[in-house]
Formats: sequence, structure tokens, C-alpha cells
Amino acid sequence: MKKSNTKLHLVDVTLRDGSHAMKHAFTEEQVRNVARGLDLAGVEYFEVSHGDGLGGSSLQYGLSVVDEMKLISAAREECKQAKISVLLLPGIGIREDLEKAVDAGADMVRVATHVTEADVAKQHIELGRKLGLKTVGFLMMAHMAPIGKLVEQAQLFESYGAEVVYAVDSAGALLPHEVKERIGAMRQNLSCDIGFHGHNNLSLAMANTMAAIEEGATYVDGSLRCLGAGSGNTQTEVMVAVLDRLGYETGVELYPVMDVANKVVAEFMPRPQEITGSSLIMGYSGVYSSFLLHTEAAAKKFGVDERDILVELGKRKAVGGQEDLILEVASAIATNK
Repeated sequence: MKKSNTKLHLVDVTLRDGSHAMKHAFTEEQVRNVARGLDLAGVEYFEVSHGDGLGGSSLQYGLSVVDEMKLISAAREECKQAKISVLLLPGIGIREDLEKAVDAGADMVRVATHVTEADVAKQHIELGRKLGLKTVGFLMMAHMAPIGKLVEQAQLFESYGAEVVYAVDSAGALLPHEVKERIGAMRQNLSCDIGFHGHNNLSLAMANTMAAIEEGATYVDGSLRCLGAGSGNTQTEVMVAVLDRLGYETGVELYPVMDVANKVVAEFMPRPQEITGSSLIMGYSGVYSSFLLHTEAAAKKFGVDERDILVELGKRKAVGGQEDLILEVASAIATNK
């Protein structure tokens, strides 16, 4: 069914979620080339940050090779129409980080919390609005809370001033009917715009994105060539093609966005974003997608099967910020063996 009167807002996260897959080693030249291509293709927003958001460069989350403020500034210089988003996780990014990001050229901030912890983000949402940014609430690991709790937390974000609230399938664990239930409930109970961010660990990111759109989401995320944590995200260029076939208005031109995906991003990707054994288990067990490389390293260090680590992390309901738990679980598995 054609939906030609429905305007969708695409947010490309290659230069933020892709930072996980790149081990936070984006160069300024890579960022400039991607930013220029996205801008020429007509992408409305794209995100530039450490994979774990502003302030994420650390021993725990991974040190950035190039300071993110320099990358944001470089991206801004390449844009004629596209707007730049940054991610901020309370407890990792602080006020000064966001203020510096604005000075560097950020237009949007997405304040991300665990799906049950929106209350920690009140001051961050208010600061985003005060700084004149498009301000978004980002509820991560949306599969880990009952629908009623998700709606309650989304309403908190809206009450703080969020202009858009996202359900984020951080683990790539949701099935299409579960996305429909969550986005539908949010649409019925919120006045602000609704967004969806998917991961492809169960090969459902595109299907889940369509399910979200059908239930009223108007902001949807993607990454070029799926470059992102775990098995990556909904593939931006594929999403553009599908939405065009369905008659949705995105403002993004298919050939140019394919070109930046295949002639720029594909050239520096460390590996194809395939659904490997480990990333499949992440979706199956509901484990945070950014844990993938940390788990691979821990499995090698302790000589254990990384799938066993991920299954145990899923049982323990590990969430972002608990990367130290990966080594603890790996050590325990090795000891028990």
C-alpha cells in the first residue's frame, strides 16, 4: 500500500554505531568522505560520536584514535544541508561534552538510557533544549521491559522536553510483532514523534523498521553497509530503496546513497557485517550489540567459547556499562571447565 503522503526522517548512524565495528578508529578523512556523501544524497541527519556517545573514549569502552569533537567539526565542514546528531549517555557524557559538540557543529542530541532509567536523563534533555538542539530520548534494550514500562519511560522523556522518543532494539532481539506492539503503544500514549533503531542480529532489522513505520514511527535509523555494533543496523541504502518502492517520502536519493555505501564505506570496513555465530547469539540471548568485540577478546584470552559467554550474559540480563562483567563471566566459564 502506497504511503506517499507520509514524511519519514532518516538518521544515518554509520559514523557513530559504526565506531564499534571500527574499534573507534575513524580517521578525519573517512568521516569527511562519508559526511560529504550523505549530504549529497540528501540524508537529513547523521550521527557522529564515539560508539558509546560523547565522552565514551576510555579504557572501559575503547579509546578513540581521533577526538570526536574534531570529527564532528570535520563533518560539519562537509555539509551543505545535512544536520549532525550526537549521542549522549548520562554517566558517560557530561554537560561540557555536549556544549563542545554544539560548538563543533551538532544540531541534534539523542540522550540514551536503559529502557527503565529515563529518569536519570531529565537534566540532559533540558540542556539539549536549552542549547537549541533537536532533542531526542533514546530507550535502549527495549526488549528488556514490559510494554507498559516502556510507555511509562517514554512519557517521562516526553515530559522532560524530548521532541522524539525512540524504542531501541540494542540487542537485535525483537521480532516484528513485538516491535509493532511497542511502537503502537507508544504512538497511542505520546504526543511527540516516535523513532526506532534496529540491529540485525536476527536478520530482522529491515522488517522491524517497516513494522515500526507501519505503527507510526517517523524517525528511523540506518547505517551504510550495515556498519554498526553486532551484525550492524538496518542498512541505510536498502531502507531508502524499500521506502521508495512503498512511496514514502524520505528526501534521500537512492543512487548517491548507494555510492557512498559502496565506494566509500565498503573500502574501509574491517570486515563484512555478516550475521556470525556470536552476533546471532546476541540477538537470540538479548545481549547488547556493542559487547561483540569485547566478548571476542575475552573468549580468546580465557580460551572459552564466546557463545557461552554471551548466553550467560543474557541470563544475567547484562546491559550497557557492564562491559567488565564480560571478563568475569569468561573467567568463571574457564574455571568451571
